[in-house]
Amino acid sequence: MARFFVERGLSERQACALVRLPRATLRYVASARDRESESTLLERLRAIKAKQSRAGYRMATHLIRRDTGAPLNLKRVYRLWKREGLAVRRRIKKRRLAGPKQERPACALRPNHVWTVDFIQDQTMSGRTLRILTVTDEFTRESLAIAVGLRLPAATVKSTLDRVIAERGAPAFLRCDNGPEFIALLLRGYLAGKGVKTTYIDPGSPWQNGFAESFHSRLRDEFLSQEVFLSVADAQVRIGIWRKWYNEARPHSSLGYKTPREFASDHTQTHVIEGSAVVAS
Repeated sequence: MARFFVERGLSERQACALVRLPRATLRYVASARDRESESTLLERLRAIKAKQSRAGYRMATHLIRRDTGAPLNLKRVYRLWKREGLAVRRRIKKRRLAGPKQERPACALRPNHVWTVDFIQDQTMSGRTLRILTVTDEFTRESLAIAVGLRLPAATVKSTLDRVIAERGAPAFLRCDNGPEFIALLLRGYLAGKGVKTTYIDPGSPWQNGFAESFHSRLRDEFLSQEVFLSVADAQVRIGIWRKWYNEARPHSSLGYKTPREFASDHTQTHVIEGSAVVAS
């Protein structure tokens, strides 16, 4: 860029000052010695890679410095390492299912049959990470609870579920992933005591928890992406208001454009009427 301005009539000093480039850099011309040095360095890097396939560029730099006793620029090694495709492929550690596989309902058949729980993240205006726990009824699509905090350990998950169970009764199944909060003995023991069967999705298979993913996409698109939270308390209050609006005012296409609360109420009334008709007959 500086060379362009020089060719346009500016002095070398003016051109370098304009683009904030040292004049020594502008004048630098790679020598045959530099190219030979780079070729030697590449050979050393390839040899290290062949001998230690899991070595990274930092390790390679350290090994060359140790062997030669000469200084070596880490950024230079990184540039060559990337250019030659020597970077180490990161190993993906698959997590196993926690405990024995249990019955997996294909879909919820009634309200309170299957609940799904999962986490989503956001942040405050100051950059602090917010963890958000959502509890959703798969049949009615109701958002049963949303907990917000900087940390939401298994104890918080348990207390959130305990509060919802006290209000609505326990579900038959709880669907979740294999996160440490959900496989904790504290939570598993609590759910077993309530008679709730836990159905874990396969590791790396979020589509098996589709209702949670669908709810999170709406929460993200319609609310989180448009808001800025001042603090955890601010997020708790405003997300609580949004949850009320979602349950009571937002029509849901998969529910015939009823709100989740309307759908749940209509379903309950229908089954009460049908039950009364059966008793009368």
